[in-house]
Formats: sequence, structure tokens, C-alpha cells
Amino acid sequence: MMMFCFESMGSICFMPDRDQVRQLVFDAVHSADFVRATFAGATRAARCPWRRVVVRPIERRGERVLQFSYFDDRKDTTHNFPLQEAAPPLHELIAFAFAGVHLTTTRQEIDIRITKKEKILIGRRDIAFSPVMITHNRVKNLPLPEGRPDRVLEVMGIINADGRVRPTMRAKFNQINEFLKLLCHVLDDAGLPSLGRPVEILDCGCGSSYLTLAVHHYLNNIARIPARVMGVDVNEEVIRKSIDRSLRCGAQEIRFTVGRIAAADIRPDLVLALHACDTATDDALALAVASQARAILSVPCCHHDLNDRIDSEALRPLLRHGILRQRSADLVTDAFRALALRIVGYRTEVIEFVSPEHTARNLMIRAVRGVPPGEASFVGEYREMCRFWGVTPYLERAMGERLTMYLSQTEPTNRATATACD
Repeated sequence: MMMFCFESMGSICFMPDRDQVRQLVFDAVHSADFVRATFAGATRAARCPWRRVVVRPIERRGERVLQFSYFDDRKDTTHNFPLQEAAPPLHELIAFAFAGVHLTTTRQEIDIRITKKEKILIGRRDIAFSPVMITHNRVKNLPLPEGRPDRVLEVMGIINADGRVRPTMRAKFNQINEFLKLLCHVLDDAGLPSLGRPVEILDCGCGSSYLTLAVHHYLNNIARIPARVMGVDVNEEVIRKSIDRSLRCGAQEIRFTVGRIAAADIRPDLVLALHACDTATDDALALAVASQARAILSVPCCHHDLNDRIDSEALRPLLRHGILRQRSADLVTDAFRALALRIVGYRTEVIEFVSPEHTARNLMIRAVRGVPPGEASFVGEYREMCRFWGVTPYLERAMGERLTMYLSQTEPTNRATATACD
């Protein structure tokens, strides 16, 4: 029998049945002050097709509707339902029994957690939240829509004065909007809009700073989420151009600096690393962990560090051919990164960023801090990968003791047997 435990302001009460939990979700989602609901974590139902689902209200042609965003291993799918038609998809989500449900209203945050022993824990926290009702674009629901004048996009050369996208910049326009969609979700998951202060964001290897400027513009001017952004890159010329663009945009609370990622003078809440070359991505991840950043969005670029070092006799036919070896090294490197972040306490996913037609580098590592670090099963997977490929990833050296303290723990004995018996 499932036990329900309700936590509020330090007191604990008991809820008699599952229906009351279902009703709690329905009441929150259909209330006038509803902001967002996130369903995530391992489910108690078989064949659940999604890793995470986010529900939020939007305005479509003057009508309040509920937008359901479904995330799987490859892509995000969005459906909009009028309030009177939202019950079936909401019932479906509740039936999957995700391990965690986070509800946000303008007044409260409500966490529902299901333990491995099927004990349900419910906690509340009072907040003061001023949501932005997102208006649904009839053609595409884009953070920075097409066909509307936008000074920042115009300065970056992406649109003309009438808001039309320049043909040569279509891929960049799509990339920016897809990234901003993912940014909104990770901000909510990490609780960054309710910090009560500006969100500190570091863009590592910012390059020409298209995304740096777009993030600053969208958060501060469109979503009305106060944010301070820093872009860092070793290339003095691109930083000079980025500073010039930011001045022409009139961007406040944004600064650029020349230097290495590890030397950035900031304690970020959110770390971005979009196409930072080779081990620069690892340096960005290591800085995020050292700073205890709440969230990370990383789209790795070229991978060279493991390319010449990975080895496996069983996979010799795969590694013999240059292009296959390179792609294998790419996947192995990103798998190590995702696994290392999970070990040090980040809930981590590897997803498709944009369509491969826009860029070949289209995998994104999305991580939010808040899971128990040092879980033995993930440590075991990491050790086994190192043994199998015969390598120590650069990220392990970059993270140093923050990772190795967990890897040096005594390896549990009879782990496979214990797992099989559970």
C-alpha cells in the first residue's frame, strides 16, 4: 500500500489515498495563478515514452490554454490544449507516476516525490513569483519571432529592419530560438527565476556572441527575468566585436572578457558552453561544478583529446577507419561528460539541440544540480568505461578532487548480484 506524507512548514500530515494527490495536481494546474508543472524522474509505469514533461499556460488568440512540452531522448514535442480539453493528457501524466512533480504558482512551489518504496512526499514553499504569460505565435511559438522588428537581431545581422530573416542567417535564427526554448525549461527546472536577484550567467567560449546577446536580450527584455551575462573567449578580436555589438544594442548588465575559462571572475548560476572547442568544453563543465552552478547547457564542438588515445581490441574494426574513430571518440567523450556530471550531483540528459541540417554539432548536454552525488551505480559505470577504452578523460583531471573523491571510494563487492536480487 502506498503511503502519502505531506510536509508543510515543518509539520507532517498523512493523506489517505492517491486521489488527493491527483486532485492537488489538477487544482494547481487549473488555478488562475498557475505558472508551471514539471514531471520528471523514473516512472512507475512501463513504456513511458518521455523523460520529462513540462506544462505551462500560454495565451493563444486571447484564450488561456495549457501547453504540454514532451521531452524524449532525441527531441521536444509541444501540444496545446484548451483548458476544457486538458484533463486526458494530464490524467495520462499522473498515471505514469513520475518520481518527481514540481508545481509552481505565483504563490507557492509544491514538490511531490515518490520514493523507491512508493512513499509519496509532498512539500510546499511560499514564494513571490511574477510570471510572464507567453503569447502563442500562430505560425511558430518562438521566443524571438520572425516578422517583428528586433533591434538586437538587426544589429547581429540576422534580420532586416522589417523583421524579415536574412536568407544566409536562417540557420542561425533557428539555432537561437531553439536554444532559448531549452534555456527557458532549464531555468525553470533549476528554480532560477525565483532567486530574488539577477541570474548570473557565464558563456564559455562565446565566440561571436550571437547566443550571448540573444540570451541577455530575451531574459531581460522579453521574459523580464533579470540576468547579468558574461562572455569569455581567448580570441581578442571576437571579444572586441562582441563589445561593439553590445554597445550598439544598448545592452546593460552584459560584459565580455578575454582570457581562459578557468580564470573567469564570476560565480555563475548558469554556465553555457556552445561549441567550445575540444577540452574547452571540459574546462567550462569543471568551472560550473567548482562554482556549484545550478544548471549547465553545453553543446560540445570538436573532440580531439580522446581521438588518439581510445583503444579496444574488440572494436578494432571500428577504430581502424578515421571517420568512424572520430565519431566514436565524439560519443565516448560526451558519454564521459554526462556520466561525470551525474556522479557529482547533476541530473543530466543528452538531447538533440537542433536539426542536423543546421549544424553537425547538434548534441546538447543539459544538467541541473540537485541529485545525490557519488551514486555507486554511476561510479561503477564510469570506472568500467575507463577500463574498456583504456583512457582517463581530460574532464576527470579538470574537475580534480570534486570528481575523484567519489571515484576513489571502495568499489562495492558483488554489485551485480545485489542488483539482480533487488
